Amino acid sequence: MGYQHLLSSMLLLLILSSFIQMAALGRTPSSTKLLYIVYLGERQHEDPDLVTASHHHMLSSVLGSKEEAVSSIVYSYKHGFSGFAAMLTESQADKIAEMPEVISVNPSRSVPLLTTRSWDYLDLGYEQPQPTGLLVRGNFGDDIIIGVVDTGIWPESRSFDDHGYGPVPSRWKGTCEVGQNFTVNHCNRKIIGARWYAGGVDPSLIEGGYQSPRDSEGHGTHTASTAAGSLVTDASFHGLGAGTARGGAPRARLAIYKACWAKAGCPDAAVLKAIDDAIHDGVDILSLSLGGVLHPYFASIHAVAKGITVIFAGGNDGPVTQTIANDMPWVITVAASTIDRSFPTLLTLGDNQTVVGQSLLYESMDEGFTKLAYGGSCSRDALNSSDVVGKIVLCYELAIASSTPPKRHFPLAAINVQEAGGKGIIFAQYSASILHYIDEICNGTVCVFVDYEMATLMSIYAESTRSPLGKVSPTQDMVGSGVMSPRVAAFSSRGPSILFPDLVKPDITAP
Repeated sequence: MGYQHLLSSMLLLLILSSFIQMAALGRTPSSTKLLYIVYLGERQHEDPDLVTASHHHMLSSVLGSKEEAVSSIVYSYKHGFSGFAAMLTESQADKIAEMPEVISVNPSRSVPLLTTRSWDYLDLGYEQPQPTGLLVRGNFGDDIIIGVVDTGIWPESRSFDDHGYGPVPSRWKGTCEVGQNFTVNHCNRKIIGARWYAGGVDPSLIEGGYQSPRDSEGHGTHTASTAAGSLVTDASFHGLGAGTARGGAPRARLAIYKACWAKAGCPDAAVLKAIDDAIHDGVDILSLSLGGVLHPYFASIHAVAKGITVIFAGGNDGPVTQTIANDMPWVITVAASTIDRSFPTLLTLGDNQTVVGQSLLYESMDEGFTKLAYGGSCSRDALNSSDVVGKIVLCYELAIASSTPPKRHFPLAAINVQEAGGKGIIFAQYSASILHYIDEICNGTVCVFVDYEMATLMSIYAESTRSPLGKVSPTQDMVGSGVMSPRVAAFSSRGPSILFPDLVKPDITAP
């Protein structure tokens, strides 16, 4: 029965891979070499060395010698499935694609990278767990090995402290690769393995980043700690959101696969090699917070066939429909939702009306009121036609707000306001689920998110007086039933799936 199931899955894989092959983009003149991924499906040999030898043999028949074949290969996929990534011209790639044993040949593209309260909100509290609850029944994830394919890890974080952990599980077959500012001592009983992949990446795109498993971008450290971070008490953001930070499975082990870079994104060839290595190393769960629409990782089916649970992020392009990414039937596609915590920030208008927004303003602005300005969409052209220097700017234009994801619109608006000399920005958006941008983008500028109703009230006030004024008070921390939750986060990508319209995706949502 298992064999038939795998055979059916492979048949589906063949059909879909053929579709992707026909849809491949980005062909270049035949004299230019690009990194191509040659996918061959199931391994024909159990010995990985024989699998790699078969790749060399195939390439030799096109390139003319084994030496040329060996030098052209960047990655050999030999553990969970068979294939390779090699530097080839278009004509060479076409010759290989004509071989009967080849399923697909495509250029390697890059895809983008897609709290203290979340687990308590889900009744998965650590300090006072329910005796029959999921966390207790799962033994807090003890000895489960979670592989994370992302930007690496910052091992010194307290989230990866291995105090109280037993020996590394004997079934683990991975390694701890060294590199820039990363030694074998940075692996421990929590981070039990780490690999990194820079093959085929333009060297200029990894300059400034650590050429090692060390994370210089932060995304990988965030996702790893969310999944399996150890307990960190007294965590907060400048006093806001105070509590104990930890991962969903705080006793689980972590295997890190750095396949993504701040400038280069996540090259397909590297991601596939990470999946292949994770299968070999013995992970139980594979987590990937990356990908894009119409960019499925079909090779992940081999991990599932080996009993590995594969979890992909659904994407951050909501609330627009048909933006769901990583919608393959055999993986768990996760959407993002809110929790019962908010950060209300009071705005007082010059006529004493009050507006409540969301922010992370942990310090007070100057005492007294500040001039307000209406900036429309807050594009450069819109701000050039207004005097916004030293003022708090309301960015609200319904036509743009209702059609452009806030995670795209807000960073541009904030930068434009800063460059125009604005003192702060009041941004109208779908919800307060992109608060993390404040720390990344605002750089000392006051940034507050409000909903459409509040923005409309403010715009009416601003147009009713010659000198509109406003005052922003420090952010408060609210937890509990007073916060409407759970809700799907504004940025979370929506279905239905484009490739699989009859399949309900995403599968689950979590804060």
